[in-house]
Amino acid sequence: MCDRCGSLTFFGLAEPQRPMLESYAAALRSGWSPNNARDVSAEQLAVIEADPDRFLADLLDPNGTVTLADGRIVQRLAFRLAWIWDGEFCGIVNLRYQSGTEALPPYVSGHVGYAVVPWKRSHGYASRALRHILQDAREVGLRRAQIMIEPDNIASRIVAERNGAVRDGTYCHDGKLLDRFVVDLATEYI
Repeated sequence: MCDRCGSLTFFGLAEPQRPMLESYAAALRSGWSPNNARDVSAEQLAVIEADPDRFLADLLDPNGTVTLADGRIVQRLAFRLAWIWDGEFCGIVNLRYQSGTEALPPYVSGHVGYAVVPWKRSHGYASRALRHILQDAREVGLRRAQIMIEPDNIASRIVAERNGAVRDGTYCHDGKLLDRFVVDLATEYI
């Protein structure tokens, strides 16, 4: 059920797959980027157009690398990544973690990230996606999950709070002030 309009909508999280790729590429072509630190839409489109199978393999490679906003290339952390889907691409949600610890390297802003394309916002997709990925966080052994949110991103703050997140201060990450929200995964809220 859509939180905004009350209509029934299909909602699902899925591992990125080839049949979904054109819908994802359409979102990139519209100017949407899955990365809030830097716009990667053109880079990703170039790889998708050149070799879609390589794009998907790289996206899901647990041994892959990540290019940071400052250009550094670092080893990818353990992760779970899903595309939000309602018959077409709606957004992404991911979990980043290091096995056996809740600590994250300084270049990682939080355990959880999510982004919904503008034309699919206000339907509760981010809230539902976050609820699902927090279950994954429990499964990998996290007791608390951090979500970093820009102070003026009220919509993201609401999504986090709907899932039991509590603001835990403001921190500087890569030169940006971010509010840290923490979800206690031991609670039955999620």
